[in-house]
Amino acid sequence: MNRKSVFQLSLLLFIAFVLNACQNNERELTIAISKAKPDKWYGNYPQWVHKADSKVKIINMYELGLDSALQVLDYCDGLIISGGADVYPGWYGKLADTANCGAFDRYRDTLEIELIRKAMALKMPLVGICRGQQILNVSLGGSLIIDIPTDHDTVIKHRLVDWENCFHQIQLTKGSLLSKLSSQSEGKVNSNHHQAIDQLADDLKISSIARDGIIESVEWRNPKDKGFMIAVQWHPERLDTVNPELSLPIIREMLFQAEQYHTYK
Repeated sequence: MNRKSVFQLSLLLFIAFVLNACQNNERELTIAISKAKPDKWYGNYPQWVHKADSKVKIINMYELGLDSALQVLDYCDGLIISGGADVYPGWYGKLADTANCGAFDRYRDTLEIELIRKAMALKMPLVGICRGQQILNVSLGGSLIIDIPTDHDTVIKHRLVDWENCFHQIQLTKGSLLSKLSSQSEGKVNSNHHQAIDQLADDLKISSIARDGIIESVEWRNPKDKGFMIAVQWHPERLDTVNPELSLPIIREMLFQAEQYHTYK
């Protein structure tokens, strides 16, 4: 049996296990992460989830392939779109500026856009982080700043070689979901990106902003009849020890919403 056949068999067995667990009302709370490996770069995402609930099952969607990932999403209770490489600018009408971008992962772009669209159709709880916020905006018709240092007048450093020590202040929008969850009006966040939201998608509104005008987080403009969603430009999965107010409340609320989705879907 070749590798592809082994994988397909494993996937079928997994889906059969999930279906059986669902029929017996014993299925674990399951969170899909668009890319959760390798551990060196993505290991903080599962750890962040498990700090809120150590029993949550994590599925790395990237390794499943597009069709299988979309099928498996039916049995998940929430979706996290993680950080990573630049979104290909052909998705948002800036193909001529490709030279100012970094590396691309065209498969990941397609995977995440399709996962986002399906999660929204299912009204599944959704969190976007860094690139995750950017591709969420793109998937809804928005665009991105190709390169902040080139295209945006700012003295704030949104990315440094020493990325673990790159921080800046943000201002939270009064009355926003983020301000309610965190009980904060401003705060310090970690930063590791050279792109950001340019044209905001019509369905979104800003929930926090940096002092140079860069959009730092978004939520639904009108959340009625939609699933829970919050997206941030910083990395809450690495911020919990520095500024837990803008980290842990996000994942705790996401898991609470996932429990509701799990119970009533």
